[in-house]
Amino acid sequence: MSGITRRQALGVAAGAAAGLAAAGAAHATVRTAGPRAHGAQGAQGAQRAAGVPGSFDEVYKGRRIQGGPVHDGGHGGGHHGGHGAGYAVRIDGEELHVMRNADGTWISVINHYEPQATPRALARAAVTELQGAALVPLALG
Repeated sequence: MSGITRRQALGVAAGAAAGLAAAGAAHATVRTAGPRAHGAQGAQGAQRAAGVPGSFDEVYKGRRIQGGPVHDGGHGGGHHGGHGAGYAVRIDGEELHVMRNADGTWISVINHYEPQATPRALARAAVTELQGAALVPLALG
C-alpha cells in the first residue's frame, strides 16, 4: 500500500492552513501600516506610529466617555503614573484608572480581567459593567 494515510492528509491540510493564516496576517499588517499622514494629522499619525491611540469623545448608553493622550502620565503621576502609558479615560468627567498591558491591550479597575483592544472599547465595556452606577474616583496613594 503506497497510498496516503488519513493522518498524513490531515497534517498537510493543517500545515497549509497555518501557512495561509500567517501570510494573511502579514499581509494585513503591511496594508494597515500604509503611508503616514502629513499636515494637521501629522501629530496623530506620529502618535499612532508610536502605539498611542487617538482621542475620542462620545456618548455611549447615555454616559459621556472621553479619552486622549496626556503628558503627565494621567492620574497626577505618582508611583502609578506609568500604567496608563500617558493616556486618560473619563466617564461623565470622572477618571477611569486604565493600564496598558505588554501585549498592547487595555484594562481598567472596572473590568480588570477583560482586556480590551482600545481605550474606547475599554470605556464602553466599563459603562456596560457599571449599569448606570456612578464611577467613584480611585484614591491612589
